[in-house]
Amino acid sequence: MKMKISWMKAKGDFKSFRFFQNMGFDVYEIEDLEQTDEKIRQLVKNDYNTIVLSNEVAGFSQDIIKKYAKNESINIIIAQNKEE
Repeated sequence: MKMKISWMKAKGDFKSFRFFQNMGFDVYEIEDLEQTDEKIRQLVKNDYNTIVLSNEVAGFSQDIIKKYAKNESINIIIAQNKEE
């Protein structure tokens, strides 16, 4: 299976995943954080099998992270904030 990775962060978050965004990878900005679960569903439907969430965005996922915790073909990763 081909690995397809995406990153998700809040709109206006200029620190998270900046490197990946500058390299042209799929970094999605969520304007309404209440839509986090819906965006994860869309990414899974579009064959993304690894989804990296900023800590802020992950706090808005109510059940999706738990749903995919037992699914071995989908990896949901929560990136911790760097301490400055």
